Amino acid sequence: MEVLGIDVGGSGIKGTIVNTKTGDFISERHRVETPQPATPEIIAETIHLIVKHFNWKGKVGCGFPSVIQNGVIRTAANIDKSCIGVNANELFSKITGCSIKVYNDADAAGFAELKFGKVKNFKGLALFLTIGTGIGSALFYEGKLIPNTEFGHIYMNNKLEAEHFTSDAIRKKEDLNWKVWGKRFNQFLEYLETLLYPELIILGGGASKKFEKFSPEITIKTPIEPAQLLNNAGIIGAALLA
Repeated sequence: MEVLGIDVGGSGIKGTIVNTKTGDFISERHRVETPQPATPEIIAETIHLIVKHFNWKGKVGCGFPSVIQNGVIRTAANIDKSCIGVNANELFSKITGCSIKVYNDADAAGFAELKFGKVKNFKGLALFLTIGTGIGSALFYEGKLIPNTEFGHIYMNNKLEAEHFTSDAIRKKEDLNWKVWGKRFNQFLEYLETLLYPELIILGGGASKKFEKFSPEITIKTPIEPAQLLNNAGIIGAALLA
């Protein structure tokens, strides 16, 4: 089956048609800048641009940077606050003319890893983290997704939210080298390790492609490795969930 997968990020919205049996892309990814301000109607119109680019009429799965409950947006860390309370399933479907199902972006990316990547067949407690504009999270136990965990918003001992301390956007904003940033990120991982005691941690998102640059600073006991699907995971997972 083919489904259009879309991944809404803080800086870009990207999508393509996905073969849901194999996880392969049917066509090249298409990316547009995330509109500012990222209000629900403007995001919907931007998603419509991607739908029109592929001349798509079928099902659409959309990963979105928010807690999503039954299609309703519940948080807005890296999007406009006016998104809170909006039924994204209904709005996006109305604007695009397609049947769209919206999911938390990290849950979507983690779900792709569950089906085709590093979490496949893993039966323990696995934590998936996306490192980008913010920090997303997905938690799996015995191969099942526990949705909307949002560990990027827990408060560290320094009284900062984790993603305000060690996201990839913060690394760029503060011009941190990989060693300095890696030590920060390790503090976050140490915090999660004592909170959850996971048996495996998988890193996705943009920074995961540079894992070798900061991995020497990671000192936690939990096995940790970069995601297999990298930046494609969000698109694949959204299509799978839809």
